[in-house]
Amino acid sequence: MFEVPDDLRYVESHEWTSTDDVARIGITDFAQDELGDVVFVELPDEGDELAKGEEFGVVESIKAVSDLYAPISGTVVGVNEALFDQPELVNDDPYAEGWMLEVEPADEAEFDELLTAEEYREQTE
Repeated sequence: MFEVPDDLRYVESHEWTSTDDVARIGITDFAQDELGDVVFVELPDEGDELAKGEEFGVVESIKAVSDLYAPISGTVVGVNEALFDQPELVNDDPYAEGWMLEVEPADEAEFDELLTAEEYREQTE
C-alpha cells in the first residue's frame, strides 16, 4: 500500500500538489516506486510560468525517463535545489524532502478539478 496523504490533491499522471497559497508540487509515492531509483531531476527556474497539464520537467531513474506535468497553472517561486545533488530524496521522502516546486497558483479554482486522495487511491489499486 502506497502513502497517499489526505491533505494533498493529485493528477492521473502521478504528481501531487498542496492547496496552500504557495503550492508545493512533487510526484507520488506510487510514481517513485514505479520509477525505481531516481538518478536525475530536471526542473524549471524560479519565475517560469506553468500551465496546468503541460510538461514542466523530467525525472530520470535507472528504469525510465518520465516527463513531469503541472497539476496547476502558476508562477514558480521555489525550486528544491537539493534534488540536483540528491535526486534520491524523491524516493526517500516524496511528500516532504523530495518536493520539487513551489508555485504561486494562477487560479485557485483549478484545485477543485484535481483528484482527492480517495480518488487517487482508487486509480492506483
